[in-house]
Amino acid sequence: MRRRIIVITYAFIIVFLILAVQEARIQIVDRAAIQQHAGDPRRAQSLAHRGELLDATGLPLAQTKGSRRIYSAGPALAHVVGYSSSVYGESGLESSLDSILSPRDPSSDQFAALGSLFSQRRQQPKPAGGKVILTLRRDIAQAVDQALPANVRGAAVVLDPRTGAVLAAVNRPTFNPNRLAADWSKLRSRADSPLLDRCFDGLYPPGSTFKMLTASAALDSGTFTVDDGFRDPGYFTIGNFTVHNAEGEATGYQTLVGAFAHSSNVDFAQIGVKLGVDMFYQYLHRFKVGDDAALSLPVSRDEIPAANSVTDGELAQMAFGQGSLAVTPLRMALIAATIANGGSLMRPLIVKEIQPAGRPPIRTVPVNWGTPISKPTADAVRDMMIDVVRYGTGTAAGLTNVIVAGKTGTATHPGGAPDAWFVCFAPARAPRLVVAVIIEDAGYGGVAAAPIARNILAAALPLYAQ
Repeated sequence: MRRRIIVITYAFIIVFLILAVQEARIQIVDRAAIQQHAGDPRRAQSLAHRGELLDATGLPLAQTKGSRRIYSAGPALAHVVGYSSSVYGESGLESSLDSILSPRDPSSDQFAALGSLFSQRRQQPKPAGGKVILTLRRDIAQAVDQALPANVRGAAVVLDPRTGAVLAAVNRPTFNPNRLAADWSKLRSRADSPLLDRCFDGLYPPGSTFKMLTASAALDSGTFTVDDGFRDPGYFTIGNFTVHNAEGEATGYQTLVGAFAHSSNVDFAQIGVKLGVDMFYQYLHRFKVGDDAALSLPVSRDEIPAANSVTDGELAQMAFGQGSLAVTPLRMALIAATIANGGSLMRPLIVKEIQPAGRPPIRTVPVNWGTPISKPTADAVRDMMIDVVRYGTGTAAGLTNVIVAGKTGTATHPGGAPDAWFVCFAPARAPRLVVAVIIEDAGYGGVAAAPIARNILAAALPLYAQ
């Protein structure tokens, strides 16, 4: 018995010594070989054939050629498509879809890697990444890129209101993802934040574009009708706060239709107070303001104050898109899309089809995210938005042969000129496209943003005739 114990003990010692020697060989002698081996996790990404990102028509947006990742849309879709770099990491859809585009190679498992090394197996072929077809349209994005001035800070989002499909998301300033290594230091140090995705991560007071939601709540709740009148002497005082119109003017007596067309802050402050906090917040939540955008990439959550902290003065400001309220350009596009779609809010969609390597494709379908307002309410607000472009603050967005529905916004904020907004859809009575434009520190929305939205619609509508 004693002899057997001694034999077993020596056997364990021998096994331990073998393992120790092998470990030393791995750490010292064969370290370089392991790092170059196909099974090394640190090499897996560089050896893997990363899958393609395609636009909705099948055009490449991101593809690998040799050892380079090529971005065919260039600066137009740089933020939303993102980049994939062994040096600078990943961003945008390249990051959020990485598990599909660059699937884990089974041989990257540490034990499998060591086993294949010791057995001197030949290097395995490069594993194939999956392919993803997006809802984005390269041609529409390039049209938006042409319409946005180069020397501004801002963003433009284009949606299909019927499906929630994101067709374009273009930022200013932007960058060229094909020149990441050459430009990285400059991009990181610039004060105008060219790497910031303003479409999805930028948070701004929406200004008078938010009157789309307030008007929807006013009509849908039955609190007001389109014929209800308001008297605007140029100011409205509630508590310790006084509301003024954008230019300090008094618009006199007008109905809700006129108040919307001429963008009266005074009238909409009164509407907000009459609705009350509970009703106003009910419609904020119906429109998903403050909720997760449920997109396939990170989106900043809208900022709204807690309902129990909102005073009448704060509510009056929120009713015309000011106060402690900040939203993304995507959110304003979704609010307009709800009105364009007859009151139904479609969940935003950016992935059309996933084609995992070696598995059947997965096709996404449009999802109805809810019905914040009735169709009669949506139609009434749509008609008021048509009037904005016909004779109100948004005439610069008008097209000759297509009726456009829109809303201007001039959003004040500390430390600069107002941000210029314009949100619209067309054709107004059978909408195919929604456009949301913001230009930071640019002044009046009807002057700085509406002409840009018009140019986007003029270029994009012929490209999207479906």
